[in-house]
Parts: sequence; structure tokens; C-alpha cells
Amino acid sequence: MLREGAGPVRRVEGGLFGKHCAELMRGQYFFVPNAECGGLNLHRELTLVAWIQRHRKAEIQCEAIAGMWNETDAQRQYGLFLDLRIHGASDNVGGHISSTGGPTPGHPWCMEAAIGLSQMGYSCWHTVAFSYNGIAAMVYLDGHLDTRPGLNPFIGPPRLLHRSTSDFTVGGVHRLGEMGNWFCGRLGGLAVYSRALSGAEIRRVSLDGGGHPPPTSGSFPRQEDF
Repeated sequence: MLREGAGPVRRVEGGLFGKHCAELMRGQYFFVPNAECGGLNLHRELTLVAWIQRHRKAEIQCEAIAGMWNETDAQRQYGLFLDLRIHGASDNVGGHISSTGGPTPGHPWCMEAAIGLSQMGYSCWHTVAFSYNGIAAMVYLDGHLDTRPGLNPFIGPPRLLHRSTSDFTVGGVHRLGEMGNWFCGRLGGLAVYSRALSGAEIRRVSLDGGGHPPPTSGSFPRQEDF
């Protein structure tokens, strides 16, 4: 169960799966304490899908959608982002992965990420997704693989950080000793699976709103709608 991390988050009408969606303002986020993460602590395969409406914020800075990604304590595992601003990219969907929890050697940050080609706009609903199959990380926009040569798919480590001590956070991550990298906008739904969905499955989940997860062995839907 997601908890509000910085006071009540406003619920507004216009949801995708129900009457309401969550509207995250700068400084607001949801979280699941690490002790309660259970199956969210994933290190072999995963898929994360979110239904979002991005709003503008004052600063230009990457925007955390969801994941187990604590940079302060070198407990990075996986995370879905917008506007990572690495590898010359900006305003794209990004899926971060880490096998060590720390930054990439020779860099101040982790550079292991699948990054799409399409630039995300504002004030429209989109489905963003990130999968990792133990070989490659891939990001999707509106149900389609957003191919970018050399970066999406991104060939990563065979295993992610084992048993991360990070919380699962939504709308921000812990970095530089405090929460930040805020996502500002509306969140209509969130789903996490313990395996890498196929492209066809991600298209189907994206289109039907995630209400009917693929009925295949190994699927672990951890889903929130607002």
C-alpha cells in the first residue's frame, strides 16, 4: 500500500480507471517502506507501467516516476524516469538499472539506462513503461518500444542489486541526502510485474489501462489506481 510521503496528495477528477487521479505537486511523493516492499524488491526481471500526465515545474531536472532508487545510500536498483539528461538526451522516457547500487565508475551518477527517442510533452495523458529481462532494459511510450540506437534497448548487467534496502518511491527519489527529482503532474495508475512483459503484452496493458494483466505464469501485478 502506497503512503503519502509529504502530506496529503490531492485527488482530482478525471481519472483513467476510476473517478479520480492523484495530482502530485513539487515536493510530494508516495512510498512503500523497504520492510514492506516484498515482491517489489526485484533483481532478475521486472516491468513497471505508469499512466501519467506531465506538468511543468520550475527547475529543469530529471523526474522520477517510480522504483527502488536511493542514490544517497548507494541503493539504486531500478527506476522509471523522465528527462534523465544523460547521454545527450532530454525530455525522454528512461529506465535506470544498477547491479552495484552506486554510480558508474568514472561518473558522478549511474549511467546504465534505457532512454527513448521521443520527447515527452505536457498536459496530455501518456502510458510510460520500463522492462528488464536480465539482458536488456527497454522503455516504451504509449505501448510502443521507443527505439533509440545504442540506448533503447540497452544491454545491462545480468542481475540487479540484490535485496535493495531502498524504499519503493513514486514521484521522487532520495538523492544528495534528501528527496528530490520530483515528478509534477497527474498519476492515473501504476503497475509493477516481477517479469519482463513482451512488447505485445505492454501494448495490451497500456491500451486496456492495466485492468487485465497478462494471465501468464510468473506475472506479479502490484497495481495502484487513484
